[in-house]
Amino acid sequence: MLSDALGRARRLALPDWLLVSGALYNSVWNELTGKPSGYGIRDVDLFYFDESDLSYEAEDGVIAAVAPVFAELPLPVEVRNQARVHLWYPLKFGQSCPHYTSSSDSVRHFASKTHAVGVRFDADGQLDLVAPFGLDDIFSFRITPNRVMDNRQTHEAKGARAKAYWPEITVYPW
Repeated sequence: MLSDALGRARRLALPDWLLVSGALYNSVWNELTGKPSGYGIRDVDLFYFDESDLSYEAEDGVIAAVAPVFAELPLPVEVRNQARVHLWYPLKFGQSCPHYTSSSDSVRHFASKTHAVGVRFDADGQLDLVAPFGLDDIFSFRITPNRVMDNRQTHEAKGARAKAYWPEITVYPW
């Protein structure tokens, strides 16, 4: 499923795109624990970065345009322009958010270092991995807080959800 989603995302040619987070680390945990493919995965997150139009309408247009490309996948695909997160984040979470400079930059601000992972195909079709904190936490079944922003609530909620699916996980407190 992930390789199919990566191939579809590459064909879209969105600027600075990445598949990120849960679909990636959950797939690793499923493989390591012998759980079925897709177990515990709610969706696939597709980030892109486009500063040319920061309007809601522009992002919504991209979401509508890519929906048919992913319609046959077994999981929904959530598409978000990381160039405009700083516009809606304070309204949703009650605190400021940096103006990200790229999709990779936004990954560095995830609530847990463990979750800060993204992949894409580069121009040559090779897998490009973005993991600013490395992969040790994923392969060691650890969820470690990332205190670059006050994301305690998100860290704890995602940690509790993951622990319910993969009891092998250790969730480190904020």
